[in-house]
Amino acid sequence: MSTAPRLTIDLNALVRNWLKLNEYSGKAECSAVIKANAYGLGIEPVATALSKAGCKTFFVAMAEEGARARAVAPDARIFILNGIFPDTLPLVLEHNLSPVLGNTDQIALWAKNPQGGACAIHVDTGMNRLGLDVEEAIDLSKNTDMLSRLNAKILMSHLACADDPDHEHNTLQHENFQKCVNNFSSLEYSFANSAATLSKPSFHYNLTRPGVALYGGEALNDVPNPMQPVVTARSRILQIRNAKAGEKVGYGAEATLTCATKIATISGGYADGFHRALSGAGVPLRDAKPEGGNVWLEGHLCPILGRVSMDLITVDVTDVPDQVLEQAKWVELFGKNIAVDDAARACGTIGYELLTSLGGRYVREYLG
Repeated sequence: MSTAPRLTIDLNALVRNWLKLNEYSGKAECSAVIKANAYGLGIEPVATALSKAGCKTFFVAMAEEGARARAVAPDARIFILNGIFPDTLPLVLEHNLSPVLGNTDQIALWAKNPQGGACAIHVDTGMNRLGLDVEEAIDLSKNTDMLSRLNAKILMSHLACADDPDHEHNTLQHENFQKCVNNFSSLEYSFANSAATLSKPSFHYNLTRPGVALYGGEALNDVPNPMQPVVTARSRILQIRNAKAGEKVGYGAEATLTCATKIATISGGYADGFHRALSGAGVPLRDAKPEGGNVWLEGHLCPILGRVSMDLITVDVTDVPDQVLEQAKWVELFGKNIAVDDAARACGTIGYELLTSLGGRYVREYLG
């Protein structure tokens, strides 16, 4: 049997999460964001399960992802969030994908293409990433000839601070989006991500776009997570050893044992996605949980000792009874007993990054 870590992906839980988000969406259609290989879970099985559950609209980041989704969701609407370029246009046309147009060059490219199908218009309402400026969007709304050639179906924007429902930037972005809505007619309007779907009914408009909540992740800060866990990551126990007080553990000899300790070495490490965030700003989680993370072993929460290395993690199992250790083969890294976001905080990152960084060595098992 392989020593590779394992992922168990519960597609039934995924579907239940989408159905709950669909209820939260009210009269709005609930789509699904399946970019980044469906947040690490696999585009094909996720899109298949959600299509069968009734999801009719998907969002991916890249045309290549859209082509994979089209293979298992032949009748769905599939929107490409990164838009189009001359070299990606053939793939978009071949698989009947719909680009999300975010600048005048993309609009011109799509407008002069007679084979193009539907598209969406992306307006930047205060995030400064992708999208037309509000003034550019309003100008476009007055160009009826251009709009007819584009075959635009959706006007959309993306929220920067929806995980904090009371953040003042949400109000600013909503006001900017509403200015655009007031100038476009006969389109669907899409503004709500996972967090806004759960907390802001006035942001729902015609189409919600949940992402991380589908996969069991926390979408809102400091609020109990209503979503079911979808992914369980497990790691195999490779060896158990006894160490003495005063001895060191792991690279850098960073951990010094204060008492006699029983150590389990488990398979997995930063090559499998247990890493630290590297950003220029805005990473308070580096200090959020300085004591590090834990694993779950047959009803026992066991702290990680020392540094996580590329392929191995050392864990304190001193308090686990010998009869349990004699039978145990696997520990849970995150899943039903350790929430993915709790595991992410211990890594100094967020649930989104932990899910989308799951390495290729995991053996994946799908339920449902």
